[in-house]
Amino acid sequence: MRKLKPMHAPDILSQFNIVDDCLQIGGMPLTRLAQRVGSTPFYACDRGHLSQRVALLRRHLPPSVHLHYAMKANPMPAIVQHMAGLVDGIDIASGAELRVALDTGMDPAHISFAGPGKNHRELACAVAAGIIINIESAQEMLRIADIGAVLGIRPKVAVRVNPDFELKASGMKMGGGPKQFGVDAEEVPALLRQLGALAIDFEGFHIYSGSQNLSAAAISEAQEKTFTLAARLAADAPSPVRTLNIGGGFGVPYFPGQERLDIAAVGHRLQDMLPLAGSVLSGAQIVIELGRYLVAEAGMYVCRIVERKLSRGRVYLVTDGGLHHHLAASGNFGQVIRKNYPVVIGNRVHGGAREAATVIGPLCTPLDVLAEDMEMALGEVGDLVVVLQSGAYGLSASPISFLSHPPALEVLV
Repeated sequence: MRKLKPMHAPDILSQFNIVDDCLQIGGMPLTRLAQRVGSTPFYACDRGHLSQRVALLRRHLPPSVHLHYAMKANPMPAIVQHMAGLVDGIDIASGAELRVALDTGMDPAHISFAGPGKNHRELACAVAAGIIINIESAQEMLRIADIGAVLGIRPKVAVRVNPDFELKASGMKMGGGPKQFGVDAEEVPALLRQLGALAIDFEGFHIYSGSQNLSAAAISEAQEKTFTLAARLAADAPSPVRTLNIGGGFGVPYFPGQERLDIAAVGHRLQDMLPLAGSVLSGAQIVIELGRYLVAEAGMYVCRIVERKLSRGRVYLVTDGGLHHHLAASGNFGQVIRKNYPVVIGNRVHGGAREAATVIGPLCTPLDVLAEDMEMALGEVGDLVVVLQSGAYGLSASPISFLSHPPALEVLV
């Protein structure tokens, strides 16, 4: 007898109401939403949940800390527009994201641009827009200065620092050791002296050390080290630090056994750090940049069962969705050992009969698996399979053209 993969942590499902055994999103039964959308597969995101998540952070983070949305987590224009009305700024990672951010009406002074390899067109657009560009190298700094001279504009820049530490226990390490991101901390003083001789306005530092972290202690330790590093580097800055982006890294639970981040503990510890930071970075605006934590739990991916198939004792639920829409749920986006995202039959969440089933898509590859040997309600042709925790790094992080299957739709409800 096969050992079933655990379903999910109980509280993951509790974020959405269930009425008559059917998931509700945005106050609407999933079955009705599917009819409204008109076809499957699709992503749906609950705007009320987005607002609640920002409100949670406002309650627990120090009031003086600015909250930015890292739109790479989900660049859907409707979501970015909604978030722009809730947060203090937007962080982008491409020229296309810049256009979406500017369309929201967000003050360009509160938009920042990070990422290695920004091309000339992207940099020129960013300089012309008046946003803050996070410098990733000395070469990029010189290119920005040249663009500013041609346009007759003093570019606004912050130095992205590759710190000499990492965010412990993070799902993805963005700092410490050799990295493609930012300027190595030991090289920053020389770069700052060079920057002071250019027609560039220095805004501050961007120090991002890791992501998808569920340990309040690890996050607080990294924040403390970030303040210490920024204070040390500020001694060589050509002008006072106006902004210090201390990154984010706040994680969300996806898999059995994972506990939610204690955001109250993070906020309390950060409040204790601010007086010391203020004494050495007087007047600097502290920014926390979050993406996944803001949107992941508000979203779901919905596909429809098109066939039940039995192969040597294993039940396969064949759907019209798959890894081309949701690479992360297939286990091919950052997982070393594949683990199941929380998956349910959305129109019969608990169900009468239950079974162990493997949910697959229509792609001709063994990688196209959305749930493997997972306990769920017995699914029939026409039922809606839902992958929860799907509001971040979903469609935009997936190979949507792979095998030329139709794209998924996206809705905000």
